Amino acid sequence: MTNMIQAAKNQVAALTQAAYERAAAAGALPAGAEVKATIEIPKDTAHGDYASSFAMAGAKALHMAPRQIAQVIVDHLALEGSYFNKVEIAGPGFLNFTLGPKWYREVLSTIETEGPVYGSGAEGAGKKVMVEFVSANPTGPMHMGNARGGVLGDTLANVLARDGWDVWKEFYVNDAGNQINKFARSIYARCMQLTLGEENYQFPEDGYQGGDIRELAQGFLAQEGISFPGDTAEEDWLEQMAQFGLERNIPKMESDLNKYGIQYDKWFLESSLHSSGYVEDTVSLLTDKGWTYEKDGALWLNTTELLKKKYLAEGKSQEQVDKLDLKDDVLRRANGFYTYFAADIAYHRNKLEERKFDLVINIWGADHHGHVARLQAALDGLGLDGSHRLVIVLMQLVNLLQDGKPVRMSKRTGKTIALHDLLDEISVDAARYYFNNRTPSSPLDFDLDLAVRQDSENPVYYVQYAHARICSLVARLAEEEGAAVPAAGAVDAALLAAPEERALVKALAQYPEELHLAARDFDPSRINRYLTALAGDFHRFYNACRLKGEAPGLLAARLKLADTVRSVLANGLGLLGVTAPEKM
Repeated sequence: MTNMIQAAKNQVAALTQAAYERAAAAGALPAGAEVKATIEIPKDTAHGDYASSFAMAGAKALHMAPRQIAQVIVDHLALEGSYFNKVEIAGPGFLNFTLGPKWYREVLSTIETEGPVYGSGAEGAGKKVMVEFVSANPTGPMHMGNARGGVLGDTLANVLARDGWDVWKEFYVNDAGNQINKFARSIYARCMQLTLGEENYQFPEDGYQGGDIRELAQGFLAQEGISFPGDTAEEDWLEQMAQFGLERNIPKMESDLNKYGIQYDKWFLESSLHSSGYVEDTVSLLTDKGWTYEKDGALWLNTTELLKKKYLAEGKSQEQVDKLDLKDDVLRRANGFYTYFAADIAYHRNKLEERKFDLVINIWGADHHGHVARLQAALDGLGLDGSHRLVIVLMQLVNLLQDGKPVRMSKRTGKTIALHDLLDEISVDAARYYFNNRTPSSPLDFDLDLAVRQDSENPVYYVQYAHARICSLVARLAEEEGAAVPAAGAVDAALLAAPEERALVKALAQYPEELHLAARDFDPSRINRYLTALAGDFHRFYNACRLKGEAPGLLAARLKLADTVRSVLANGLGLLGVTAPEKM
């Protein structure tokens, strides 16, 4: 796909090189020099749109002052048929190129031709990538943190697909281990309280106290009738209660995420790794490779040595590594049960070795930062190059605000705002836009009051309004003046001469680069920032440049420009999973 900014940079390089070769052939410059110039977009484009450092970079090889070289290059430039209509010398010898109508017209033409896939790249080259996100414990409703991770992972997957990756989305269901045992014990305690009275049975201090646990207990008792608790011991009830709760919670999670616009390629059960023997097999492989040892009846991973090897390979000095407070990890407890870390290593071995993903990306809360290098090192120990093939995107917390004040939340005490409740209060569009509005490494303030406002202070409304305004504009001009959006080839781009018009075309040309950077940096919030800026550029254009009553050629050019903005806004909103309304 075409990146018109890169195309312009490439043409600056080609034009400059051709001018140098003509100058060398004429004897004006020494022949045979290899000049590696940089080509940048100046911060102040008043004197040019692209700046080449050719003259400064070539001064030593050409044995000439930079400004003298620059003048020779300008004298031998041939701009006919190019994207540029002017070149000036500035400062110590910069060559400042100014874009002409051809480039502006080709931007509009490229967007028209590529349509909904405009901005696509080929960086992924069809390689397989898995994005695993949310993966919340199925012990209660999904909350605000899950809401941020959900839209971050889903939008990142969309961005990577647009950049040429073969994308797979997965939810890892933690349906085994300590948290499931605690979940079952919480249901059991509520069942006992409902049967005997709350004052007659103490709820576990570390149990899940949300109202959803009480609802599950009521449902379980209704199913079991008068048989509970009978003569059956607590331990014998727990497996039934865990299964009862999971069979209800997992479909609810799937339903909530569907409402949020998220579908997965697979819901992967942690329990399948244990029942198939895959965890045991993975631990055995680590043992075979010499990375485990036994102590106090437990089996340990020599995480310390694995991390030392990893950090030294990454360029840390031995002195730096020796100062780190590194610790080993238990893989199998003395009671014979495998730890969550052992299961996590097995799961990622499954991703990389069995299913052969080239890259796996996990969206994790920032509180898991200490787990990142340990997991990568364990995969390195298995020969799977986890340090490069496993990427963890750490996501900071969400601060919920209402009436300008923080809303305190705690999952353990049940004082949380569930995703399904949030989506009853605000639109899916607002939720998805807001939760992706900051880079993952930044905390996010989510203002419930602002999210429902219908004015320019609300960022999703601001962008959607720009799209709807253009749709209304196109319809009104068609009705009142019989003006239809022309094909790009019929537009006289030389008429788009106002600063607001040219700034808007340049903003449209920036979209492919923003998509590429969002994929490269695993930061889809770049798309939000781009769309907000593009909407602002459009509003400035609309306020400065009349359409109604203008001469037919200028009206057609401005109408095409506005409709092209509409196309790119819809493109970007689609990546975010946000609608592009025609009326508001």
